[in-house]
Amino acid sequence: MNAAPFPQLQVFLAVARLHSFSGAARELGVSTSAVSQAVRQLEEQLRVVLLTRTTRSVSLTDAGRRLVESAGPALRQALAALTEVSAQPGETVGRVRLSVPRAAVPYVIAPVVPTFRERHPRVEVEVAVEERFVDIVAEGYDAGVRLSEAIERDMVQVRLTDAFRFVVVGAPDYLARHGTPQRPEELLRHECITLRIRTTGTLYAWELERDRRSWRVPVRGGVVTNDSQLMVSLAEQGVGLAYAFEPMVAQQLREGRLRRVLESYAPTVPGFFLYFPSRAQLSPALRLFVDAARELLRKA
Repeated sequence: MNAAPFPQLQVFLAVARLHSFSGAARELGVSTSAVSQAVRQLEEQLRVVLLTRTTRSVSLTDAGRRLVESAGPALRQALAALTEVSAQPGETVGRVRLSVPRAAVPYVIAPVVPTFRERHPRVEVEVAVEERFVDIVAEGYDAGVRLSEAIERDMVQVRLTDAFRFVVVGAPDYLARHGTPQRPEELLRHECITLRIRTTGTLYAWELERDRRSWRVPVRGGVVTNDSQLMVSLAEQGVGLAYAFEPMVAQQLREGRLRRVLESYAPTVPGFFLYFPSRAQLSPALRLFVDAARELLRKA
């Protein structure tokens, strides 16, 4: 094989991350045909097919997936190193790409990003808000934010928040009309606003616990959503009961717009964590973000 096809590799990784030739072209500022040609050249040099293309989708072959997993982190480090060389002494230049669930944004992203950008104006922060579980290595992210139980064991985890509870809540008028459940199984007789899990397409069973016993209650209702904020808003309007992490509904609880239900069964989770691959060298930009997040959220 000839010299390492660095430009073609960069184009391929963009297509793999975005699952789109046209999306990669827009991001890289080139034509779609140039992107297609670069990927074709890379496949010819490697003598393997990296992408399966149809008129409506782009997906990775096994060879393509292996290349993303092995070359993606190395390429990002190389680009970060090249960018860092151009910085002034003591200045960090780079980018931090994060995958974050919507529920974590007000508590771990919004309090950090403004101060971080003020301190490090040449570090770009890209936040992808998504509920699905993301392979941050394969999809080109530097780090992610999730509850600790959703993080793979081979990842480094940095605590961002204290532990908190998940609670069942309902509006006072709903409880007045339908009564207040006293045991988890009584939820099956109530109108519950349900969440559909994007990755599996199934409805989320509410998790409750007390002492050493736990329940997974397959609640049902007339409204299904994949947005927890909409679920809480509908619960405030008396549409049904909702299941949410307690900080999200703290203001509604204080103001009496919602009330806790089955509070003695509310499970506690360790909190939100920032995570990144243990085998990858931490980029200077990500290291600065980690330090800033720990400092600012500790003060908060």
